[in-house]
Amino acid sequence: MAFAVVTSATSPLVLLNGDLEVIGASETFYRAFNIDPDTSPGRQIFDIGLGEWDVRQFRSLLLATAAGDAQIDAYEMDLKSVVGAPRRLILNAQRLDYGDAAHRYLLLSIADVTDARLATKLQDDLLREKAILLQEVQHRVANSLQIIASVILQSARRVNSEETRRHLTDAHNRVMSVAALQQELSASRLGAVDLRAYFTRLCESIGASMIRDHDRLLLEVEADDSKCEAEVSVSLGLIVTELVINCLKHAFPDGRPGKIQVGYSSRGPNWTLTIQDNGVGMPDDKASAKPGLGTTIVEALANQLNASVRLTDAHPGTMVSIVHNQIAAVEGESAPEECLAV
Repeated sequence: MAFAVVTSATSPLVLLNGDLEVIGASETFYRAFNIDPDTSPGRQIFDIGLGEWDVRQFRSLLLATAAGDAQIDAYEMDLKSVVGAPRRLILNAQRLDYGDAAHRYLLLSIADVTDARLATKLQDDLLREKAILLQEVQHRVANSLQIIASVILQSARRVNSEETRRHLTDAHNRVMSVAALQQELSASRLGAVDLRAYFTRLCESIGASMIRDHDRLLLEVEADDSKCEAEVSVSLGLIVTELVINCLKHAFPDGRPGKIQVGYSSRGPNWTLTIQDNGVGMPDDKASAKPGLGTTIVEALANQLNASVRLTDAHPGTMVSIVHNQIAAVEGESAPEECLAV
């Protein structure tokens, strides 16, 4: 019965006796591996074809399986031949024991995964090439943005209008923040982004271009070991740069010393990004304060992340929190002082 099943199978199957001699095989096996069906029966499987099946590890595993000491389960090997390229095979073998020690058999099944492995390798090569090209583009974009920022700053120094100079300086700072973000993206790898290292490098870039005296004004990062996808890290990085720039512009007037802290923590799907300073704080007349371009950008980015923007008086200073709550807060939990839902 086993012989009939094997010879009629539509997949490569080989039936061996206890001495690892071929009793029979499916037509698919003979055709797939160019084996002569007339000369194979009665010969050990290691001797069929041109000897390509005589692989030391394969021989050892078959012998152990025949003795009942092992079982071949998804064993991969390269079948090398003098004709054509090597073929990647997945082998499975098990002993068929009918209670008669004189009649023990092994059933060997073979799957050719050469094409599948090749397709996977080509896909990996394409992804690797895409990653290299993407990093190169990001690096070039960052350099171009820095050139544009330099041109804007030179223009700001030449104009006579104080209002125009202020607008050009704001534009310069915003372009520099995006350039810093692009530099971090070009240096990062595809996949999960380590947010603590990412925010640290980003703040170092912003501080290097916008903080004159690092002894009087500190920019620090305090984050847990959270990671996120590259797309999410872009939005988070833009939010950080906008809010840090806002702190540098408004929280420490007249050279006032202080500290800005960027924080990030997550718990399951919920996360919170905070930017807090110990500067002069929010204006007394909050209602009359008009939101600027930076506020609009932050709210739009938070909306993309399905998060809310919360503004809190930190006593001293101000704290802005970007909060993503996929799971509802526990009933009775105290609400923040001020919440701007987006």
